[in-house]
Amino acid sequence: MLPEPAGGPIALWLAYRNRLRRRQLLFRAFRRRGQLESVTDRTVAIHDGDVLCFVCVRNEARRLPAFLAHNRRLGVGHFLIVDNASDDGTAALLADAPDASVWRTGDSYKASRFGMDWLTWLMLRYGHGHWCLTLDADEILVYPYWQTRPLSALTDWLDQQGQASFGALTVDMYPEGSVSQGEADPEDDPIAHLCWFDSGNYQVQVQPKLRNLWIQGGVRARAFFADEPRKAPTLNKTPLVRWNWRYAYVNSTHALLPPQLNEVYSTDGGELTSGVLLHTKFLPEIVERSQEEKLRGEHFADGAQYSAYYDRLVDDPVLHWASSTRYTGWRQLEALGLMSRGGWI
Repeated sequence: MLPEPAGGPIALWLAYRNRLRRRQLLFRAFRRRGQLESVTDRTVAIHDGDVLCFVCVRNEARRLPAFLAHNRRLGVGHFLIVDNASDDGTAALLADAPDASVWRTGDSYKASRFGMDWLTWLMLRYGHGHWCLTLDADEILVYPYWQTRPLSALTDWLDQQGQASFGALTVDMYPEGSVSQGEADPEDDPIAHLCWFDSGNYQVQVQPKLRNLWIQGGVRARAFFADEPRKAPTLNKTPLVRWNWRYAYVNSTHALLPPQLNEVYSTDGGELTSGVLLHTKFLPEIVERSQEEKLRGEHFADGAQYSAYYDRLVDDPVLHWASSTRYTGWRQLEALGLMSRGGWI
């Protein structure tokens, strides 16, 4: 059974509301399963103990080679991918991936809770009992010792600690010049092109209803939301979870139900093991893609709020500034307080 919070009437009412919300999200996913058309089903190749990676993509042919290569290096056993009507060669690329199962849909990304209804259904069906990694195609997960210790070593450690979820901070990476500068080959490591980030100006709160962190800051807060920092994107995520069919993400991978899965931080003065998602949004094609996404209006609940954000990207900004930090590796991120080994040595 899932543990229920103890306490007075308010805590019991909140627990009831969370259970109801979780069931509603699972029902939404069940209803939208019919929007997914199986393209390539290789799920029979999934083995017990495999770490599974779930991702929803649209026109990511330029990012997917590096994305797949990185996660294979980490030890992902199988990719379960929703292709949201790509027309750039993504489908052909995925058809050649022997460790990927692919579903296609032409339905609205926004109406599916930005793809989470589709991924929730796939996790409900295939993820139960597995450690599941849920990512965007422009996110690169790094964690302590990632070059020498596979995900299975990390998940074994988490199992030993009785921890069913793993938190990560999104760190936006950007080039030294304008965002459209240069060329980035699909086979190349995108961090070789996007090697700068903001190491400070991060603000952290705990949201009491779901007990999740709420972190904002970084370059997007500085460069695009300086006048309204509270509207800046949320940077905390919980991308890695030992999945149970009764779990559900509430808002992207920023928060889950049941709430104890969101407690990826220590409350006793110590530190829990955590990672970083290196966000590679600002590759050279971002200018063209921003024009398209502004017209589609599929990526944000409040399209008007982000209109100026897209306009700024279309203007090809230079995000680098005097306080930018050049990325050197995970130990640097730990020294800056952006990730932690916790007790994992």
